[in-house]
Amino acid sequence: MSDSLPPHDVVIIGSGAAGLTAAISLAERFKVLVLAKGNLAQGSTAWAQGGIAAVLDKGDTFEDHIRDTMIAGAGLNRRETVETVIENAPVAIERLIAMGVPFNKEHDALHLTREGGHSHRRIVHVDDATGWAVQEALLKTARANPNITLLPHQVAIDLITGRHEEKFSGSGRVWGVYALDQQSGKINAHTGRATIIATGGAGRCYLFSTAPRGATGDGIAMAWRAGARVSNMEMMQFHPTCLYNLDVKNFLITEAVRGEGGHLKLPAGAPEAGERFMPRFDAREELAPRDIVARAIDHEIKRLGLDYVDLDISHKDPEFVRHHFPNIHEKLLTLGIDMTTQPIPVVPAQHYTCGGVLIDLQGRTDLPGLYAAGEVTESGLHGANRLASNSLLECFVFGEAAARDIMARWDEFGQVPAIRPWDESRVTDSDEEVVIKQNWTEIRRFMWNYVGIVRTTKRLERAQHRIQLLSGEVADYYGNFRVTSDLVELRNLLQTAELIVSSALKRKESRGLHFNTDYPEMLPEAKDTVLVP
Repeated sequence: MSDSLPPHDVVIIGSGAAGLTAAISLAERFKVLVLAKGNLAQGSTAWAQGGIAAVLDKGDTFEDHIRDTMIAGAGLNRRETVETVIENAPVAIERLIAMGVPFNKEHDALHLTREGGHSHRRIVHVDDATGWAVQEALLKTARANPNITLLPHQVAIDLITGRHEEKFSGSGRVWGVYALDQQSGKINAHTGRATIIATGGAGRCYLFSTAPRGATGDGIAMAWRAGARVSNMEMMQFHPTCLYNLDVKNFLITEAVRGEGGHLKLPAGAPEAGERFMPRFDAREELAPRDIVARAIDHEIKRLGLDYVDLDISHKDPEFVRHHFPNIHEKLLTLGIDMTTQPIPVVPAQHYTCGGVLIDLQGRTDLPGLYAAGEVTESGLHGANRLASNSLLECFVFGEAAARDIMARWDEFGQVPAIRPWDESRVTDSDEEVVIKQNWTEIRRFMWNYVGIVRTTKRLERAQHRIQLLSGEVADYYGNFRVTSDLVELRNLLQTAELIVSSALKRKESRGLHFNTDYPEMLPEAKDTVLVP
């Protein structure tokens, strides 16, 4: 069964920082529907520990923040985007304070911490759980607005375009999204005159990731299938310091631990146990950008056959550590690690998707009526490597930009035409769902082994071959069996993996997060890798 629900003015897919920021602004004038794949607070925003970067200190300048962002991005950033986002950061922080986000203070001023790649202290934070506090404030504001409808447990399947109109137009105009209601099992057509994708990244393409379970590249895959370009998908950021624990596989140790003086060392049992190794790799030591630190850790692990390296902040005052990192400290204690007296075992893990759906400064994609904001996009802010704590900032600035552009252009958007309901008459339930689990596991494993921190052309070609084999299998399964949330995610994972590998094979250099030993040098000119459907 499938239903077509009454249209809202705007449909937003994703209930994190980008989606809710856009919804709150749009609700000044319009009826807004916000769809969440899981619970409303289940996305990446609530997982963000570190904070939000903004120029708020007297000794800091916009130009310094811009320069730091461009250096981290290895020149692949678009300068106009970087300027726009950074210059709008203080205003975004003011809006969050007005919503009740309790940023840490010191001597009646915002406490600013420092993270890798930043030349100044400019990270506002709420202890080590900034994302959770931001998500709570945004949700509280959205829930209180009668023009916003929040609908959890909706798995977006495909964007609604002209080919889904009752009077088939074949245009790329987007009118909303088909989504599976996980509680009723129905697939509904959620329509609006404008649609915003704010679905987050594609971290779950990899075996080890700090991303939440739902980060399966849904928005990127849907936009690609609908005809939008994607850019720089090879730029996949690996966070240097994920907790190494066989039972807890995605607990991030925030960059701020290094920003507040934590040292990376070789662990007990290693030939040079206790040695700080980052000085051998970069003059900025532990505060080098993430791509450099992640490759350094990867190098030491492979060179010495280690399972992990140590992140040690035990030389700092115990009360200082507990005060700055209360949640991490408490979590580690439950695992038998006291970070005030012991080092933390860490390994790199996939952390952030720097590429994505190509957008302009207003959040517009190639497709009329379709906008995007946040990690799902390639806006030009991050370039070849995201600077720490610029991610939530991007969500606020582009969520707001998309909302303002929709309001300014509203009269240009036509009325939603009659849309065909989802047709499930030809499919049946499957008794072979093991296929989904097998393919999911295989994708994540070969992406980790072949398309990880350090790449080779041969490994990338092996990954491409595996994707080609699996594509036919998944397409056949998708065409013959009833849609489930696991099947939707598998389809999107495979599509996103294909885009990552295709992009990586096109880049004949090493730049930022993309390091290929067959092309170790960086070319003189920075060029985006743009894929066209």
